[in-house]
Formats: sequence, structure tokens, C-alpha cells
Amino acid sequence: MSDAAHVPEPALRYDVNLSILFTELPLLQRPAAAAAAGFDAVELWWPFAEPVPSNRELDELRDALLDAGTRLVGLNFDAGNMAAGDRGLLSRPGDSERFRANIDVAVGFAASLGCTTLNALYGNRDPESSVPEQRELATENLVLAARAAERAGATVVIEALNSIESPDYPITSSHEALDLIDYLRVIHDVPNIAFLADLYHLARMGEPIEQLVERRADRFGHVQIADVPGRGQPGTGDIDWPVLLDRLAKSAYSGHVGLEYKPVGPSADSFEWLPRHLRTTATVEESV
Repeated sequence: MSDAAHVPEPALRYDVNLSILFTELPLLQRPAAAAAAGFDAVELWWPFAEPVPSNRELDELRDALLDAGTRLVGLNFDAGNMAAGDRGLLSRPGDSERFRANIDVAVGFAASLGCTTLNALYGNRDPESSVPEQRELATENLVLAARAAERAGATVVIEALNSIESPDYPITSSHEALDLIDYLRVIHDVPNIAFLADLYHLARMGEPIEQLVERRADRFGHVQIADVPGRGQPGTGDIDWPVLLDRLAKSAYSGHVGLEYKPVGPSADSFEWLPRHLRTTATVEESV
């Protein structure tokens, strides 16, 4: 998708995931780099090594975001060591206390910046636990997280990952994620929980993502994108981005679209597919 004019309007609201883009820079410099590239909204995986970082670390990151003029629109709960293969903590008996220790910290940090979307990665299969045992623990922890988020006016989102890159992650389809969300909503009366539609992971699992957008966009609490199969920026793979983004722009979804891709080349050069005037939330708000 080299022709930037193919990006549809009305504009979608885009944000940059600073945990996968601008990683050539130290964390505290990335908000300013995103702003220099024209973006005023960002998201993050849990950016600290510990579930409860020091107040100084929290303050430094908050200041970096505010000083750059960037809004935090999405934040992961602590998901463990992602680089080492961890994919969440909440369903794993040995990691559950770490997740619970992080809940109030993550919710509080998000709330201090007006962020209302918190991603809770389910966690890999535990060979010493049964599937029902992990499901029960995950349910308990998701309810705790959602109750805390609700007090801050936030929503917890659950995503499916692809089994090619995350073979031990048990939620690998939109159907599985939505089933869990429905269970939490109906059985446990948790209203503030929704689906994180990571279109890259779903496409890698062979899901018809254009149809998913048409049929399930009202269930989306957040959307993330990358091209398939290499997870690069739009235009580096097989997805028909003009069609997909046009359908998303016309759908019931009104939230941000997170750019969660591995840039092919320097991060700052990976946004050529998206005209600069469409990169800011202000563009969308002014057009409504």
C-alpha cells in the first residue's frame, strides 16, 4: 500500500504502540518521537520490569508522555517477560500474585493519564495445571481487574494471539475470546470487558478479518494492526489495507487503531502509508 491516498476517510483514530515502535530509542524518548512523527496518541505494553515500579519510574514516564503532548490510550497489565515468551500472568497459579499486585498500579497509572483501555493477556498454558483450573483462576483475576478498572471508568480487553508465534497461548481465535468475554459478562456480571481485535494475529490464524470487522466491530474494545505474515507496517505484506481500513472506518467501532507492528526500517520512516494529517486524534474530532 504505497499510495497514501488510499487510506480511507472518514479518518480512523490511530495510535502508536511505543513498546514495539521507536524501540531504537530509550523508553522516555519515545513519546516525543511519536509526536515528532505526527501522532498525539500512544499505547504501551507494561513498560516496567516489576509489577510495582517505584513512584519515580511512574512519574518519569508520565512526565515524558505529558511533555510530548501524547495521550496514553491503551496500557497492558503486567504480562511477565514478553521477550522470554511470557504472554500474561492471570491464568497461571505461579504468577497470579504478581498479576494481582499489578492491578491497582496499572489502573492507577492509566487513570492518571485518562487512559480507559487496559489489556489483560491470558497467559500461557501451565503444564502443572488443568485447563479448567487455569480458566477458573483467570476468571477470578479478570473479575478483580475489571472491578478495579470500572472504578476508574476503564474497560479491560482480552485478545487472541496466533499459535504460530505463541504456541502455548490458549486463546487463538475471536470465537474463543468472545466466549470468555460473554461468560464474564453474563455469569459474573462484568460489563466493562471487551474484545481486543488484533487483526494481525487473527489474520495469521486464517480468520476472515474483513468479515469480522463487518459482523463484530460492535464488540471491539480496541483494534491493533500489522501486515501479514511479517508483522511489518501496512504495505509490506498480504492484507488489502484500503478495503480493510475502509470497512473499519465505516463500522460500529469508534476507538483507536493501534499501530503494533515491527517497522521495516527505522520507525520514523514506517508511517509513509498514513498521511500526516490523518495521524492525530484532533483530525478525527474536528471532522465529526
